[in-house]
Amino acid sequence: MAPKKDAASKLVADNRRARFDYFIEDTLEAGIMLTGTEVKALREGKATIKEAYCSPEGGAIWLINANIPEYSAGNRLNHEPKRPRKLLLHAKEVAKLAQAVERKGYTIAPLRLYFNDRGIAKLEVGLALGKKAPDKRDTEKKRDWQREKGRLLRARG
Repeated sequence: MAPKKDAASKLVADNRRARFDYFIEDTLEAGIMLTGTEVKALREGKATIKEAYCSPEGGAIWLINANIPEYSAGNRLNHEPKRPRKLLLHAKEVAKLAQAVERKGYTIAPLRLYFNDRGIAKLEVGLALGKKAPDKRDTEKKRDWQREKGRLLRARG
């Protein structure tokens, strides 16, 4: 049997800014309803989810403002780059996320867009609570201290 590829090689888009702007309390893996040209564009590694967000509407969760550019070899049947895309979740997960959004300050943030082991496009979403400016400064201080600590330990040998 051939060895499995690591997950990092299948990563299509990463929303690193979300971990800086939000406290991520819970994460879920969701499928996405895509057209054929969208999947082909994702396999080329062309997608951004930096400005994207998820919204509960009509008993489903929708990915809004995610940019999957048109497939280069597509024709007139190509997709619209920033169309809303439905996320595929169980009913209990949809209810849980929708109720959390109704509470003050919670949002559903897309974290990573990737292909799983079976080659299916998945989106990791996080139930997030927004950070205030002092919280962001604390996060930056901790990250700088971890980096400096690593340098000191490497210098010691």
